[in-house]
Amino acid sequence: MTRVLPLLRQLRRDTSGVAMVEFAVTLPFIAGFALYSMELTNYALVNMRVNQIALTLSDNASRVGTDATLTTQQLREVDMNDVLQAARYQGRGIRLTTFGRIIVSSVENVQQTYDAAPVQRVHWQRCIGLRNGTGYDSRYSTTTTAGTDATVGNAGTTVASGVGDPGSLISAPAGSGLMFVEVNYDYQPLVSGYFLGTTQIRFTSSYIIRDNRDLRQIYNPNPAATRSTCNVYAT
Repeated sequence: MTRVLPLLRQLRRDTSGVAMVEFAVTLPFIAGFALYSMELTNYALVNMRVNQIALTLSDNASRVGTDATLTTQQLREVDMNDVLQAARYQGRGIRLTTFGRIIVSSVENVQQTYDAAPVQRVHWQRCIGLRNGTGYDSRYSTTTTAGTDATVGNAGTTVASGVGDPGSLISAPAGSGLMFVEVNYDYQPLVSGYFLGTTQIRFTSSYIIRDNRDLRQIYNPNPAATRSTCNVYAT
């Protein structure tokens, strides 16, 4: 016993292992905070990326087309396929079309030959991406044939109050239209889903059509292109 007590007193005064013990105790907290910071930073970057894709797509869709006359342009199916593929390419780093859905809607406020007065409607839509169902597909869905000819049967869906999220609806200008883009994407964790859980990123964007576009229909001259209609779920 007389030998044990001095040893215990010496052990109590020994501080040579304190730093190692403190490091061992705090390491899980430091590592967890570092991993969470990495995940949060990546989430912010992906949000910015999806937002930029939505903006670029609506801008591109508002510009494309081919001259029909000296004063008007026709938008073709091949033009829409091109801008959708550009969005797919832009989002390939986050596999946007694998884990998300992109919808482009032509919102028009015009008087067609079958209208008694100007009507605001989603005339037609084109889509890309594998995700489907509520939260991914557009809330303004039209038929697959909408806009493929200039008949009342393919006039699309009336949206008198405009389109967009509640509280921030937008309307097409009178006598013209706009390209409205919806992008819905399931965030893919960089580290672990434990930190942010299951998170969906959603952005919308719109641009007024730049040129004097022929709004009677979306054209598909020979050789006909495959339509990217919204009943198709593909990357």
